[in-house]
Amino acid sequence: MTSAIPSDYLIGGTSDWSVNHRINSALPGYLMISSTADTNSLSDLSADALSAMGMVFAKVQRALSDVLGAERVYIGRYGHSPGYPIHFHAIPIYGWVEELFWSDARYRVLERFADGPGETPTDGAELTLFVWREFCERKDPPPIKGPPVAETISILRRTLQF
Repeated sequence: MTSAIPSDYLIGGTSDWSVNHRINSALPGYLMISSTADTNSLSDLSADALSAMGMVFAKVQRALSDVLGAERVYIGRYGHSPGYPIHFHAIPIYGWVEELFWSDARYRVLERFADGPGETPTDGAELTLFVWREFCERKDPPPIKGPPVAETISILRRTLQF
Protein backbone atom coordinates (compact mmCIF):
# COMPACT_ATOMS: atom_id res chain seq x y z
CA MET A 1 0.00 0.00 0.00
CA THR A 2 2.74 2.47 0.86
CA SER A 3 4.72 4.38 -1.73
CA ALA A 4 8.49 4.45 -1.43
CA ILE A 5 10.06 7.75 -0.45
CA PRO A 6 13.42 8.45 -2.10
CA SER A 7 16.20 8.13 0.47
CA ASP A 8 17.38 11.70 -0.28
CA TYR A 9 14.19 12.95 1.40
CA LEU A 10 14.07 10.65 4.43
CA ILE A 11 14.87 12.28 7.74
CA GLY A 12 14.13 9.71 10.44
CA GLY A 13 11.40 8.23 12.54
CA THR A 14 10.29 5.56 14.93
CA SER A 15 8.94 2.06 14.44
CA ASP A 16 5.47 3.61 14.02
CA TRP A 17 6.23 6.90 12.20
CA SER A 18 8.43 8.05 9.35
CA VAL A 19 9.45 11.67 8.73
CA ASN A 20 10.52 12.93 5.32
CA HIS A 21 10.76 16.20 3.47
CA ARG A 22 7.86 16.70 1.09
CA ILE A 23 9.23 15.61 -2.26
CA ASN A 24 7.58 18.26 -4.42
CA SER A 25 8.10 21.21 -2.08
CA ALA A 26 10.65 23.97 -2.61
CA LEU A 27 9.90 25.25 0.92
CA PRO A 28 12.71 24.07 3.18
CA GLY A 29 11.38 22.12 6.14
CA TYR A 30 7.98 21.16 4.71
CA LEU A 31 7.77 17.70 6.27
CA MET A 32 5.53 14.67 5.98
CA ILE A 33 4.90 12.51 9.04
CA SER A 34 3.60 9.12 7.91
CA SER A 35 2.43 6.01 9.70
CA THR A 36 4.49 2.92 9.02
CA ALA A 37 1.27 0.89 9.24
CA ASP A 38 -0.64 0.31 6.02
CA THR A 39 -3.77 2.14 7.06
CA ASN A 40 -5.40 5.45 6.27
CA SER A 41 -7.34 5.65 9.53
CA LEU A 42 -6.26 6.77 12.98
CA SER A 43 -8.72 4.31 14.48
CA ASP A 44 -6.70 1.41 13.03
CA LEU A 45 -3.47 2.44 14.76
CA SER A 46 -2.23 0.81 17.96
CA ALA A 47 -2.27 2.68 21.25
CA ASP A 48 1.54 2.77 21.13
CA ALA A 49 1.52 4.33 17.65
CA LEU A 50 -1.01 6.94 18.73
CA SER A 51 1.03 7.75 21.82
CA ALA A 52 4.25 8.03 19.79
CA MET A 53 2.48 10.34 17.34
CA GLY A 54 2.36 13.18 19.88
CA MET A 55 6.06 12.83 20.65
CA VAL A 56 6.96 12.86 16.93
CA PHE A 57 4.77 15.92 16.29
CA ALA A 58 6.36 17.78 19.20
CA LYS A 59 9.92 17.00 18.10
CA VAL A 60 9.17 18.03 14.51
CA GLN A 61 7.60 21.30 15.66
CA ARG A 62 10.51 22.05 17.97
CA ALA A 63 13.08 21.42 15.21
CA LEU A 64 11.22 23.55 12.66
CA SER A 65 10.83 26.39 15.16
CA ASP A 66 14.02 26.30 17.19
CA VAL A 67 16.49 25.07 14.59
CA LEU A 68 15.09 26.43 11.32
CA GLY A 69 13.41 29.54 12.71
CA ALA A 70 9.80 28.96 11.67
CA GLU A 71 7.52 31.46 13.37
CA ARG A 72 4.58 29.05 13.12
CA VAL A 73 4.27 25.35 12.35
CA TYR A 74 0.99 23.99 11.03
CA ILE A 75 0.47 20.25 11.39
CA GLY A 76 -2.57 18.85 9.64
CA ARG A 77 -3.99 15.88 7.86
CA TYR A 78 -4.94 16.50 4.26
CA GLY A 79 -5.50 14.33 1.27
CA HIS A 80 -6.71 10.84 0.83
CA SER A 81 -4.69 9.59 -2.11
CA PRO A 82 -4.69 5.83 -2.54
CA GLY A 83 -1.36 4.14 -1.89
CA TYR A 84 -0.30 6.31 1.03
CA PRO A 85 -0.66 5.49 4.72
CA ILE A 86 -2.20 8.04 7.02
CA HIS A 87 0.11 11.03 7.06
CA PHE A 88 0.33 14.58 8.28
CA HIS A 89 1.86 17.70 6.77
CA ALA A 90 4.15 19.80 8.97
CA ILE A 91 4.32 23.20 7.30
CA PRO A 92 6.81 25.78 8.57
CA ILE A 93 5.82 29.41 8.18
CA TYR A 94 8.90 31.62 8.25
CA GLY A 95 8.69 35.40 8.48
CA TRP A 96 9.85 35.69 4.87
CA VAL A 97 7.04 33.34 3.72
CA GLU A 98 4.43 35.55 5.33
CA GLU A 99 6.08 38.63 3.77
CA LEU A 100 5.79 36.97 0.34
CA PHE A 101 2.14 36.20 1.04
CA TRP A 102 1.36 39.83 1.89
CA SER A 103 3.28 41.17 -1.10
CA ASP A 104 1.36 39.01 -3.59
CA ALA A 105 -1.78 40.91 -4.63
CA ARG A 106 -3.43 37.74 -5.97
CA TYR A 107 -3.97 36.49 -2.41
CA ARG A 108 -5.77 39.67 -1.31
CA VAL A 109 -8.90 38.22 -2.93
CA LEU A 110 -9.12 35.90 0.09
CA GLU A 111 -10.17 38.90 2.19
CA ARG A 112 -13.43 39.00 0.24
CA PHE A 113 -14.57 35.66 1.63
CA ALA A 114 -14.91 36.89 5.21
CA ASP A 115 -18.18 38.36 6.45
CA GLY A 116 -16.39 40.51 8.97
CA PRO A 117 -12.98 41.22 10.37
CA GLY A 118 -11.02 38.14 11.35
CA GLU A 119 -9.27 37.61 14.63
CA THR A 120 -5.92 38.08 12.87
CA PRO A 121 -4.94 39.60 9.52
CA THR A 122 -4.47 36.10 8.06
CA ASP A 123 -4.82 32.54 9.21
CA GLY A 124 -3.30 29.11 8.77
CA ALA A 125 -5.66 28.12 5.98
CA GLU A 126 -4.63 31.10 3.84
CA LEU A 127 -0.93 30.61 4.49
CA THR A 128 -1.21 26.86 3.82
CA LEU A 129 -2.91 27.59 0.50
CA PHE A 130 -0.13 30.06 -0.32
CA VAL A 131 2.59 27.50 0.49
CA TRP A 132 0.89 24.78 -1.56
CA ARG A 133 0.36 26.98 -4.62
CA GLU A 134 3.68 28.83 -4.54
CA PHE A 135 6.18 26.29 -3.20
CA CYS A 136 4.66 22.94 -4.20
CA GLU A 137 2.74 23.52 -7.44
CA ARG A 138 4.57 26.34 -9.23
CA LYS A 139 7.21 25.33 -11.75
CA ASP A 140 9.20 28.39 -10.72
CA PRO A 141 8.66 28.94 -6.97
CA PRO A 142 9.62 32.17 -5.22
CA PRO A 143 13.21 32.49 -3.99
CA ILE A 144 13.81 31.13 -0.52
CA LYS A 145 15.73 32.70 2.32
CA GLY A 146 17.96 30.41 4.32
CA PRO A 147 19.32 26.96 3.58
CA PRO A 148 17.96 25.13 0.51
CA VAL A 149 15.96 21.91 0.80
CA ALA A 150 18.93 19.49 0.57
CA GLU A 151 20.84 21.36 3.30
CA THR A 152 17.69 21.60 5.42
CA ILE A 153 17.26 17.82 5.20
CA SER A 154 20.85 17.35 6.42
CA ILE A 155 20.27 19.77 9.30
CA LEU A 156 17.08 17.97 10.32
CA ARG A 157 18.73 14.53 10.11
CA ARG A 158 21.33 15.73 12.63
CA THR A 159 18.79 17.52 14.81
CA LEU A 160 15.73 15.28 14.94
CA GLN A 161 16.49 12.38 17.25
CA PHE A 162 13.68 9.94 17.82
